[in-house]
Amino acid sequence: MSDSPSRRGKPDPAATPQTITDRVLARVSDAGLAVDQGAKATRHKATRRRSAASDRLSASVTRTPEQVREARALRRVFLDLGDSYREYRQRTGAPVSSDVREAAYRFRRELNVTSLVSVAASLDQLDVLTW
Repeated sequence: MSDSPSRRGKPDPAATPQTITDRVLARVSDAGLAVDQGAKATRHKATRRRSAASDRLSASVTRTPEQVREARALRRVFLDLGDSYREYRQRTGAPVSSDVREAAYRFRRELNVTSLVSVAASLDQLDVLTW
């Protein structure tokens, strides 16, 4: 009996999202699950947050728990993209791309999926993304 391609470690082309938007949404979804896991984890008493008011993502504006969760998931994916970009630049010696910089500034201002997709698209044009 032979193994199917998906069992041998190669992704099934029909199962993997094709567009950059689909790939970003899948990453944000995974990051949201990781945020949920982190919220449920028990921490040592000294490392627990002192109060909800110290939460930087919700301190300036009253947000629902779902909005805070989404913002954290978006930020986590953004930081992962930043790590990938820094590794790429270190490996290739390439200067900072003005397109990537502008997309990152836009994401920080807007903090939404659309602006995160523009960051990922800028990186995809440089062949930085491996996912």
